[in-house]
Amino acid sequence: MNEFSLIEKIKAILNNRIIGDDTAPIKIDGKTLLFTNDILLEGQHFLDYFPNENLGWKAISVNVSDIVASGGKPQYVLVSLLLPRNKTDQVKIIFNSIKKACQFYHCQVIGGNITKSEKLGIDIFMVGETEKFIGRRKAKPGDNIYLTGSVGDEKAGLELIIMKKKYYERFEKKLIKKFLRPIIDLDIADLIVKKASSSIDLSDGFSSDIYHISKLSKVRIDIDPKKIPISPELKLFAKKYKKNVFDYGLIGGEDYKIIFTSKKKLGYKKNLHLIGRVNPGKNVYLDKIMLIKKSFDHFSPS
Repeated sequence: MNEFSLIEKIKAILNNRIIGDDTAPIKIDGKTLLFTNDILLEGQHFLDYFPNENLGWKAISVNVSDIVASGGKPQYVLVSLLLPRNKTDQVKIIFNSIKKACQFYHCQVIGGNITKSEKLGIDIFMVGETEKFIGRRKAKPGDNIYLTGSVGDEKAGLELIIMKKKYYERFEKKLIKKFLRPIIDLDIADLIVKKASSSIDLSDGFSSDIYHISKLSKVRIDIDPKKIPISPELKLFAKKYKKNVFDYGLIGGEDYKIIFTSKKKLGYKKNLHLIGRVNPGKNVYLDKIMLIKKSFDHFSPS
């Protein structure tokens, strides 16, 4: 059983329709609060030689991405730290990183938990707020599809770190930084609230995540591959290491960009790319060829 079939099994057990979006929207006293959580675990999301000064920042950012994809802004954070006995000296480094990220995203840590563990882990529970919740279920035929930035850089950055090179070129350092320290654009939330019919953040991979909109909205999605944005750094990486640049863009994972649909044709904005259209039908097509779902899976054989 892979990760996504396991999630479907859990959803069937709980029988709660609210499950299935980037966040869970709950209305309290006229406000729509957004709840989400995510974890970074050593050996699964990072390795023990990765620099710890970025772990806290990334743990916050991946949750902010979910909040923004739902049209919200982050407000409050609970931090659960899984801490090996031999890494207690890393607590200050990790929480300074969390503090910097919270200052950047205008949210605050209000508590949490700490427990001894065999491996280091940072589990974040985040609460956001929105004027209007935007989920994955309301894309309509005729909508345009937008992507909020280039994809594939983070997969390349991860591979470069694992190479453990003594020297990295400038473009390689940029790719590594994108993986270690993702930055989420909070202003995108305002655009999503005003213009989007559906939305999702890209965390597991473009070719997998976009299927969630297709399935839940019961529509066909047609993507123009020539319009998928690829960064100059990723193009240099692909040329140097003889990689297929589109493989990285489609199945990379951890991009933390946002795909959203809108009935309106939006004017040009920085890092906003019109990449396709919603049509009647089902599944996702790339140049009229059905896109194969392939992504990061926590339960795939290593």
